[in-house]
Amino acid sequence: MRSARDRNVEDFMGHRNSAIEFFHKGLAKIDGDPAQASEKLYKSVEESVKALAIYYDLRDVLDRVRDRGRWSVRDLEDAVVRLSKILGEWLRRAWEAAYYLHVEGFHERRLGSAGVRERIGDMERVIEEIKKIIP
Repeated sequence: MRSARDRNVEDFMGHRNSAIEFFHKGLAKIDGDPAQASEKLYKSVEESVKALAIYYDLRDVLDRVRDRGRWSVRDLEDAVVRLSKILGEWLRRAWEAAYYLHVEGFHERRLGSAGVRERIGDMERVIEEIKKIIP
């Protein structure tokens, strides 16, 4: 039987790897399909937040997620607020940029390539940080 620590490492790695994959797929789509790029870049930050919540053991958030069986935007927002106090305001900015891409770039399809590209900086830092935790 796997220990809770082993499950947490597996969950962290799954979210970490998904985040990196979504980020690279998003970058590759910026010029050809900014709507899909927006969604993939958003997903990269969403998956990063999940990985960081596991890594920093945000127990109350993780318990809610486990009880419900899925993440909500509230869970992600709560995690971002707490993680920003640990890691810095750049994480909150990355989340806000990613959420903007999710809504305005993907759902509303109001952003072109330049608008997507303008918001990549802090999102890229999120990816670099989760790569540092477990290379």
